[in-house]
Amino acid sequence: MKKQSNLNLWALAVKTGIIKSNLIPMVAGLMLALYTYELSFGDNILNIFCAILGTAAVIAAAGSFNNLYDRDIDVVMQRTKNRPTVTGELSPKLVLVVGISLLIIGIALLALATPLASFLGFLGVFFYVVPYTMWTKRRTIWNTEVGSISGAMPPLIGWAAVAPDIWHPAAWALFIIVMIWQMPHFYAIAIRKKDDYAAANIPMLPVVKGERRTYIQTNIYLVLLILTSFLFLPLSLGLTFVSIILGAIWLWMSIMGYHKKEGKKWANRMFAYSLFHMMFIFGTVIIYASIGLILNDH
Repeated sequence: MKKQSNLNLWALAVKTGIIKSNLIPMVAGLMLALYTYELSFGDNILNIFCAILGTAAVIAAAGSFNNLYDRDIDVVMQRTKNRPTVTGELSPKLVLVVGISLLIIGIALLALATPLASFLGFLGVFFYVVPYTMWTKRRTIWNTEVGSISGAMPPLIGWAAVAPDIWHPAAWALFIIVMIWQMPHFYAIAIRKKDDYAAANIPMLPVVKGERRTYIQTNIYLVLLILTSFLFLPLSLGLTFVSIILGAIWLWMSIMGYHKKEGKKWANRMFAYSLFHMMFIFGTVIIYASIGLILNDH
């Protein structure tokens, strides 16, 4: 096996792909809060800088802790058996020290923005490591739902980094959209990697209850995702429509693809669309808020 560079090893250890994907909804929450409360981008530049770096650091910490704890199951799964925490290319003690350091740095940076952002950052790591990784992941089919709480924290962190509170409906629209989005996204992954999860004895929904139950539950969450769009109404009719349309397309794809009995092809398409959905909806929020900020400045 070809030896990887230290940079690549650490990228795998802290899960840089997850960091990048989670920063998008974090920035969306931050920008939407700036626009909603008519705050100046320039006056909040330090908060923005600290929020981005702090969020990246706490997500990296959570990823490293997860990799450390899951070494025994990662070794039997095809997609995870080459992680440096499994192969021994990075020592567990070093990964633990780096993870703790990243957590402290991340929480400190978020605290420089606001104490609430720091607290939410800590909560995100806690929910990912303890209730999800250490408790429910290996014990129940509802592990995805539990893990979705930590996965939905970034937009609230971004919002809290600049806003006086997190009680605006738009903030919770972002939170709930990310939380519900994760179910059809990870159910698709679970079907694609069903054999891996079965080998590791991880009770993912398609492994325990089968693909039909997974399909039904996916559609229930997609309907909920569409309904969540109405939380945008107090802020923007346009964002509401974009969210409804994107959710409706996803539901239509799910129903049509499954009835054609395409199995893993259905899961692959669902997974691909989930990434498009995430990028498009939060990209739209960022553009909408940015245009609003520019217009407010004039």
